[in-house]
Amino acid sequence: MQSAGRVIREWTLPIVVALVALILQVTNGSEWLRLERGTALVEPWRLFGAHFVHLGWIHLWMNLAGLAILWMLLGDTIRPALWASGVLFIALGVSLGLLCCSPAVTWYVGFSGVLHGLFAAGAVASIRRLPALGSILLIVLAVKVVLEQVGGEEALTQGLIGGAVIVDAHLYGAVAGVCYGGLLLVLSSRFPGDRRP
Repeated sequence: MQSAGRVIREWTLPIVVALVALILQVTNGSEWLRLERGTALVEPWRLFGAHFVHLGWIHLWMNLAGLAILWMLLGDTIRPALWASGVLFIALGVSLGLLCCSPAVTWYVGFSGVLHGLFAAGAVASIRRLPALGSILLIVLAVKVVLEQVGGEEALTQGLIGGAVIVDAHLYGAVAGVCYGGLLLVLSSRFPGDRRP
């Protein structure tokens, strides 16, 4: 049985993300953190902060549930500090992708783009230890992202979260996550004795 301290250490990143998102939800942080096309360059904190604010409580709980599932499945595939830098790398990738490649998106909030990226990074990083699992997870993610791009937004999810699902954020997150996971694999190949990037 794991000690409480060890569990907390292993779950530090999801706990910190959840606490930050909860505090910002209570304090209405979306007003000054959401990614807005007209202000992103003069207020660069929005490139990162937008991913920690949500449309409402249901949107927040859905994203946190997704993070918990992701962590149970892939949390041990990457070292904790590299997960944390991955959040920043992927958040920036999603924000820049939306600003540069999705002109119809005027503003954005939510963690789902980063979630898709973390899933991709964890799947890529797991290929070294568990090639079958990593490959299956990447295929599942690719199918989901392609179906979203072809089919567009889900009406049910839109109704639940109280706004549009920005499926492009999922695409940009997945691309950034694959890049990040690939970078970790390349770097970890220099240390063949260590099985975890």
